Amino acid sequence: MGSKNVYERFVWFDDRVKQKKYPNTTSLAKQFEISIKTAQRDIEFMRDRLNCPLFYDASRKGYFYEDDTFSLPLIYLSSEELSSLLIARKFLQDISERYIGDELSSVIQKITAILKKHMVEESLIDEALSFQLIQYSTAPEEIFKRVLEGCLQRKSLHFQYCSPAYEDATVRTVNPYHLLNYMGTWHLIAYCHTKKNLRNFVVGRMRDLKVLDATFSMPRDFHIKEYLQSAFGIYKGKAINQVTLRFSPIKAKRIVEQIWHKDQKVKYLKDGSLELTFPVANFAEIAMEILKHGSGVEVMKPKALRDIIKNEAKNILKIY
Repeated sequence: MGSKNVYERFVWFDDRVKQKKYPNTTSLAKQFEISIKTAQRDIEFMRDRLNCPLFYDASRKGYFYEDDTFSLPLIYLSSEELSSLLIARKFLQDISERYIGDELSSVIQKITAILKKHMVEESLIDEALSFQLIQYSTAPEEIFKRVLEGCLQRKSLHFQYCSPAYEDATVRTVNPYHLLNYMGTWHLIAYCHTKKNLRNFVVGRMRDLKVLDATFSMPRDFHIKEYLQSAFGIYKGKAINQVTLRFSPIKAKRIVEQIWHKDQKVKYLKDGSLELTFPVANFAEIAMEILKHGSGVEVMKPKALRDIIKNEAKNILKIY
């Protein structure tokens, strides 16, 4: 039986108890055409896991509530659903500490209330798992809220953007398509009126942001999932290069466990090394990733990326 059918039995039993009909295993089994043993397990679950104050009245041969004010939880969670909700709560909690505190705190409190009714120990909610984000950029709460408003209401945004590529801030008007949290940093995927193209803006670099009255329509040929999956990392675009990296036998043991891109191709070599091929739209991020692996990786193609790593290696050598 699915969890929905099980919960229907809980609701029926709870209703009968509240009506002081004194239901028991026999009446529950008869109502839903289940075995006496299954009915008994349902009642025990209600008492032990859902904390229903059920007590058996021998004289009436049925159950009653010791506390008449008790209310059955509105949601029943399977173990898989409980795990998913636990993860969602923790992730929202980590985000709310830095961005949209008040709104998410309210949501988190409601999720926590549900979890409390399904877990033996309340402390396990926070002890079970956690997220740790490093090297992320914070986003001012008011800026984040306005960017999200623009995305949800399809309203254009006007702001000053402090890009590391320019000494002075530039003024931008954009149509906000999608708000993305990448590695802990919030990015806005938007059509830039100045550049006449899609651009990626780090929300934490925006200043003096205003939500305009002007609205826009999403292009029919734009699909956010396809866009985000088009190439490795945060950088996207139409100019896609196929990058092939060869990892040493030692590095290969770890790399084989990783997914760098959904369309990646893996090739094993006789000496134990591994070649990984995947699409890249911009060399900036992949170059930093390659350098993290030091001498454990070699760029096989394209030559342009190979030259970037080679020149960077020479500059590193000059320092040391």
